[in-house]
Amino acid sequence: MLLDRARTAYQSWKARPAGFSLAREGHRRTRRVREVTLPEDSLKLLSFNIQAGIGTRRFREYLTGSWKHLVAHPRSVETIEQIAEVVRHFDVVGLQEVDGGSLRSRNVNQLVHLASMADFPFWHQQLNRNLGRLGQFSNGFLSRLTPFAVEDHTLPGLPGRGAILIKFGHPIQPLVVAVVHLALGEKMRNTQLGYVSRLLRPYRYTVVMGDFNCRLEHLAQSPLAELDLVPVEGELFTFPSWAPDRHIDHILRSPELEVRHTRVLTDCRLSDHLPLATEIRIPDAVRAATLEHRLPLIE
Repeated sequence: MLLDRARTAYQSWKARPAGFSLAREGHRRTRRVREVTLPEDSLKLLSFNIQAGIGTRRFREYLTGSWKHLVAHPRSVETIEQIAEVVRHFDVVGLQEVDGGSLRSRNVNQLVHLASMADFPFWHQQLNRNLGRLGQFSNGFLSRLTPFAVEDHTLPGLPGRGAILIKFGHPIQPLVVAVVHLALGEKMRNTQLGYVSRLLRPYRYTVVMGDFNCRLEHLAQSPLAELDLVPVEGELFTFPSWAPDRHIDHILRSPELEVRHTRVLTDCRLSDHLPLATEIRIPDAVRAATLEHRLPLIE
């Protein structure tokens, strides 16, 4: 049954039109595509650390379920398919702790499987730690829109942390979304936030989302604060999923971006993190630049 599911996902992936990207080494890369579209009004965003489909549900399972980080548990593929039912309701999804195909994921590229099950035409995988058959530790994103460029950035520090920069619209006035997964230690995390800050400094309309492994008060004192990004409002506790009391998954935005309907999906207990969702209005300047200046951008 599991082999049949994996084979079906792979065949669905092969049949897809061009419009996806796979970054195997985690270095900085840029992918350019010809077709660019924007939604009519707004963009629904979701950030979710999916814990490679392991589905930890209580603290003691970090110990008793540690074997799931090495070999697949019986419901690993089923958990990913349940996650697909959650993410299908969004336009752009930033994912952390995705497995690109190893023993613990039953050799299924979880990002490909999610894209296939939830019918996303564009996906991108950033492989940050390659342990061969023992783990393909990745960030990723799914999109119903075609970005004009995608960049992989390896973050400073020990291998395993990365940022993806996704650019929608047109280079003259783009909407830039960054997906990040940051270090646990404050010193290295601040170094990484400084790197992300330099990446985003040239852009007016930006969103940063992901697992920051820190609370908002730490971000306010970090190098990212110089961008004056605005956190989504409310006590949005995302960790641990079974008794959330920490806001460590964040969606930050430029002050010029209008935000609607931010919430934590509290009924989604498929990881040790809860998903964080929001909706942003597409700025008029971004839409105008897209309409006025036509692609292709490929040189």
